[in-house]
Amino acid sequence: MMCAVASLNIATNNASNYATYTTEASSFVSPNLHDKLLYLSRGIDAKRLVSRRKIVPNLRGRKGALPLTFIASAIRNGNEEHEVIVGATAFSDDQSLAISDNSSNTSDSDKEIVASSLYLSEDRSQHAHILSNHGNLLDKLKAVRMHALAMEQWNASLLKLCHTRHVVSAVNLIHYLALTSLDVNQIKDDLSSVGLLNLETINPYVIASLSAGIQMLEDVTSTSSDDSDEIASEKSFNKYTDRSMMTNKANFNRDYLIGPLQDKKTHIMVTVGEEAIANETFIGDILKKGTTIIRINCAHGDPSVWSEIIRRVKMNSQVLEKPCRILMDLAGPKLRTGRMTAGPPVMKISPKKNACGNVINPAQVWVAQKGAGPPPAHVSPDVVIYVDGQDFLTKLEVGDTVRFSDARGKQRLFKISKKFHVFNGVGFMADCTKTCYVQNGTKLLYAKGNKKRRSVGFVVDVPPVESFVRLREGDLLVITRDSSNQQHDMFDTPRVTCSSGYLFDSVKPGEPIAFDDGKIWGVIKGTSMSEIVVSITRAGPRGTKLGSEKSINIPESKIQYEGLTSKDIIDLDFVGTNADIVGISFVRNVDDIVLLRREVKKRKLEKLGIVLKIETKDAVKNLPVMILEAMKLPNPLGVMIARGDLAVECGWEMMGDIQEQILCICSAAHVPVIWATQVLESLVKTGVPSRAEITDVACGTRASCIMLNKGKHILEAITTLDIILKSSSSSTKVKAQVKPLVLSNHLS
Repeated sequence: MMCAVASLNIATNNASNYATYTTEASSFVSPNLHDKLLYLSRGIDAKRLVSRRKIVPNLRGRKGALPLTFIASAIRNGNEEHEVIVGATAFSDDQSLAISDNSSNTSDSDKEIVASSLYLSEDRSQHAHILSNHGNLLDKLKAVRMHALAMEQWNASLLKLCHTRHVVSAVNLIHYLALTSLDVNQIKDDLSSVGLLNLETINPYVIASLSAGIQMLEDVTSTSSDDSDEIASEKSFNKYTDRSMMTNKANFNRDYLIGPLQDKKTHIMVTVGEEAIANETFIGDILKKGTTIIRINCAHGDPSVWSEIIRRVKMNSQVLEKPCRILMDLAGPKLRTGRMTAGPPVMKISPKKNACGNVINPAQVWVAQKGAGPPPAHVSPDVVIYVDGQDFLTKLEVGDTVRFSDARGKQRLFKISKKFHVFNGVGFMADCTKTCYVQNGTKLLYAKGNKKRRSVGFVVDVPPVESFVRLREGDLLVITRDSSNQQHDMFDTPRVTCSSGYLFDSVKPGEPIAFDDGKIWGVIKGTSMSEIVVSITRAGPRGTKLGSEKSINIPESKIQYEGLTSKDIIDLDFVGTNADIVGISFVRNVDDIVLLRREVKKRKLEKLGIVLKIETKDAVKNLPVMILEAMKLPNPLGVMIARGDLAVECGWEMMGDIQEQILCICSAAHVPVIWATQVLESLVKTGVPSRAEITDVACGTRASCIMLNKGKHILEAITTLDIILKSSSSSTKVKAQVKPLVLSNHLS
């Protein structure tokens, strides 16, 4: 991308000589600039804007629609005095900015301000002289701070629109954006070499850190008292130099949104669904393990399910005296595959075998009465079977053998190994050493004692087999709107449905498409009003299953939709009444936040926490301006890094840089961050974590909250996460297990 850069030249005309000193705005320009960010008045009197490093606050002129990022630099004039030159970077390819002295009554008639345009490419190697010609380190650091203060003044009208609760954070965000718009790598190295300041860690308190660094450099270099007085006056001019105040503001914003913590710095959020209703003790169990926030996804379930979950959360929170907040995610315009035709109600039970086919572990089967609910949390069966027949279960004892004929007519048996007393009676754990298929109506019987008295029970409530299509590279897949035409056609082409019209209205041939969080990729081959033909380009070696309710991503397509769907607006009424925090899915730009603000104000939900879920390229690019727009509301504000869709949309290779960028922006804005998607996923699903998952959690401690998704071993995952978070807390930091160095008493 080419960008136009305005550089300012100061020419000093004297009677005896003519000297020109030039500062190039390009010297500070970073290729990592934020486009469509902030606006500058045109026709500015440049001399009134800056005078001996003092910014004049009243900027006047006509408002322009040209998005700009601004540059300030310090140079020396002919009298060895410092002047500050302000430049501007314009992001259009063919438009440059000219800044001229419009004042005809100026007393400095011997100085002429000339603006010229310069075109730069993205190649940073073309500007290897970055900051090398701008005086010493102190001058450079003052120039950076001056630029940040100038950015604040230029955007004073925007900052005035922010709610008073967020003004301090909004100003610091502007300072941070000003810092990141400059190429300060050389300054970073210079500061590091003298051990004064690390620009990588000053995000939450930019001006405070820069001012402290300047003061230390002046102390070291014994700068004149005149300059010291000027620093003090600038400190009094800008009230954002108190580092402790900025830190307290960030902590307050975190506690205001998700609540305070006692023994750790990071909250644990757990996603729950209908399983929280099926098990009476589930909510209490996860709260005891350390969960402090419950997440409900409005894409699943209905108000009756949500209400029961919320009732149980509030009841257990009060009984256990463990505070817990509730976050509800609005579904947003997420694209998913539709429901497929259900398969037969058959359940396969398989023991674990070795490579030779010998059984090494029998299948663990939970047997309980119909309506008894799931097994206890500490029990992890492979299969759950419900039986209609109270007499059958009451007579069972440990050691009994239950015989049956499976769906294929094969004779099989269960061996009762354990007995448990549960909420609605008793339940049993049984061992099964041979593969079998159980269906509704399967007759279970056993003989008791020498009298051979038989008891009979019947298997009920076997769920239908989930249907899926298996896709391989080179296959064609048809996506259709009509669920009635879901089966394979005469050429055996697999089909899935998607009821969202956004998909069919947005894609074009040649664009990529991904399914199930990127497990399957394809290319659009053809489209119509009712069908999309996809050629599969990436799948597993043996094919990959694609089932119901799996995500669909179209990263290079432009989806036309408003920020909140009609379902979101309806659900917002429920969320505003029953939840503490609302998650806004698939936000992309300021327009989405404007719509959100309107709906929140209409319902008078000033205390409802708002979390912006960052899931798309546009959301990453527009994050600063979306935060500033959301700060116009008094509501608590947060950001979720939704790494599932974000990785698919932006590419796995970019995820490290993207999540780092989001963390830095939110740190500067004092906005708490939720670290989400696939956290400890192997542990949640299999009970065994991977090494990478543990280090991912360690990185996630930089966020204010870490989210776990539901799974079979969720309790173990919460326990592990809680231990890691507590050990990373400064108050309970676990020391590395390193043997101390002991000096020898004998010298040889």
